[in-house]
Amino acid sequence: MTVMTLAQALTSGLDAALAADERTLILGEDVGKTGGVFRITDGLLASYGAGRVVDTPVAESGIVGAAFGLAVGGMRPIAELQFMGFSTPAYDQIINHVARIRNRSRHRFTAPLVIRIPFGGGFGAAEHHSESWETIYAHTPGLKVVAPSTPFDAKGMLLAAVEDEDPVIFLEPIRLYRAIKEDVPDEGYTVPLGKAVIRRAGSDVTMLTWGASTKECREAADQLDGEGVSVELIDMRSLAPIDAETMLESVEKTGRAVIVHEAPLSGGMGAELAAQIVENGLYGLQAPVKRVTGWDTVFPLKRGEKHYLPSVDRITAAVHQTMRGE
Repeated sequence: MTVMTLAQALTSGLDAALAADERTLILGEDVGKTGGVFRITDGLLASYGAGRVVDTPVAESGIVGAAFGLAVGGMRPIAELQFMGFSTPAYDQIINHVARIRNRSRHRFTAPLVIRIPFGGGFGAAEHHSESWETIYAHTPGLKVVAPSTPFDAKGMLLAAVEDEDPVIFLEPIRLYRAIKEDVPDEGYTVPLGKAVIRRAGSDVTMLTWGASTKECREAADQLDGEGVSVELIDMRSLAPIDAETMLESVEKTGRAVIVHEAPLSGGMGAELAAQIVENGLYGLQAPVKRVTGWDTVFPLKRGEKHYLPSVDRITAAVHQTMRGE
């Protein structure tokens, strides 16, 4: 075991994937000589060479298109898109081709590739760098979408994604890259995709989140515990497929649900979770489902970030509301 940040755990996972299977390669802008915009691929070029850690032109559609062709041809590519806001040029490849190949070919072909996308704000970036558009990918049939929030999960879910026979959108919370550390096994291991995890057991209210918002949710849960409110904190981890069983069992136990995410309110993944809770667990609810999210605006520049992102104060206020039955 080694104490790692989430960023280091991802590097370790990529190293393990490259070492385990010669069909695996990484491609993206600056992933080789520079080591990636967040240095996640740092050192891998020296270990595996330019044939397996491939610097590409600044062309997201080309990166994903090349990875798609490699995957259909029997390789196990891992494509990096530097920021979620930069992924839009690749939508055609991802949504119209990568996600559809199994259905289009009547299961004769699959696309076993991973598309890594850093996402979320809170680090003072310029426009197009801080988006949280996970709902677009989760809404697309044929894609698996995951968003680990701990170093242990990051490495294990990345290796599980590389082994998967279908395409996986692997979302990496930028604010957490170097914000937390924990023990991570040095050897390769996998964490199942499609399974949520209970980060904190509780009895009064279920809090559902993923990605970077898990940090604020943990802090809010600690604060609420001091006020006598017991929070069951669930890290969804997987957004397609959703682990509805874990979510609904918790809401049935607590009778209340608060959903927290960075993405805008309207049409966000919180709406899907709320709908599933109401459709399948309405009679167990003691209060309306609450959502604490970003606003229905373009993500702001640095001075406006703290007003946009879900804060501990906003999260605790929503919990107090649902505890009052509002």
